[in-house]
Amino acid sequence: MKRFALIFVLLSSPAWAACPPAPDISADLDKLIEQANAAENETSGREISGKMWELWLKAPDAAAQEVLDKGMRARASYDFLSAIDAYDTLVDYCPNYAEGYNQRAFVYFLQGSFDKALIDLDSALELSPRHVGAQSGRALTLMNLGRMSEARIQLQAALKNNPWLSERFLAAKGGPLAPEADDI
Repeated sequence: MKRFALIFVLLSSPAWAACPPAPDISADLDKLIEQANAAENETSGREISGKMWELWLKAPDAAAQEVLDKGMRARASYDFLSAIDAYDTLVDYCPNYAEGYNQRAFVYFLQGSFDKALIDLDSALELSPRHVGAQSGRALTLMNLGRMSEARIQLQAALKNNPWLSERFLAAKGGPLAPEADDI
């Protein structure tokens, strides 16, 4: 009921009449992917990763940004129900903004609802195919679902876009998503 009241208030506001298109970040993302692949050390790579997140976390308008930020604050304080409520509102308002799905997927992942997380991650990647956070989140989700081969492929795609992801250790020799060795 609380969610419907929030949606009613927000949608009745002139600022919430219609969500504008998500910002086109493709050129900036291309540059950052190139920089990440050329980074010489983890410090530089992590800095570039942060800049990627700045792009993805820029909502289409101030109203959407407010709801995104509200969801992130709720998640940070482990109020997962309020976070999902906020992301439901964001996805309803801005169905073409990948980060709404990605953030909701993260909360579902934290709750162990991996099937729900995977649905949202697929939606996020449909809208933003090079969203490295969604790619790595999808790899982790697939791994938790026991779909190791798919997880391995997804993590490799993410590492192609950003080799400095913290999840890279999963693909290292001996890691659960390391390339499968050929039998001799």
